[in-house]
Formats: sequence, structure tokens, C-alpha cells
Amino acid sequence: MNYRSTKLRQAANGRPCVLCGAHGTTVGAHSTRVEHGHGTGIKAPDYFLAYVCQSHHDCIDGRRGQLTKQERHSMWLEAFAKTVAIWFEEGLVKVA
Repeated sequence: MNYRSTKLRQAANGRPCVLCGAHGTTVGAHSTRVEHGHGTGIKAPDYFLAYVCQSHHDCIDGRRGQLTKQERHSMWLEAFAKTVAIWFEEGLVKVA
């Protein structure tokens, strides 16, 4: 079962990109790593989301820019760490 959370995905709406601060196009970019549950036709679980603008999402997914696979993953990891901090700071995720 692949974990889905409407709350985590929708929390990207209206936020600035965690990488550049751009407003208006922020989405939840899922990890593209197989070890995170990604595969052909399968998105990674929603706990592997990063809140980035459409431009950075295109770079991470390889649709834009000339980044290597490792550079794209490093960009996603930086955004993911910042996104997880938001989840805890704003109470979207709580430790029981």
C-alpha cells in the first residue's frame, strides 16, 4: 500500500518554493528514487514530498535543465529536508 495524504499534498498550495521563494506555482514534488517507492507508473509515498515551484519540479524530474541524476536528487533532498521542517514547525506532522 502506497501512503497517500491529501493534507500533506494540499499544504503545498499557496506556499513559496522552499528552494527559491517563488510564489504561485508550488507543488509537492515526489521523490523519483526507486528506494523511496518510485517506479514506472508509481509515485513515491506522500511522506517523500518536497514543496517546490514548477520550475524546480521540472528540474528535479529531468524535464528541464542539464542536471545529472545525482544533482537532481541532491536538489530534491535539500527541498525535502526544508519541507519536513515545515511539517513539524506548523504541526502538520506530530510525534505522539
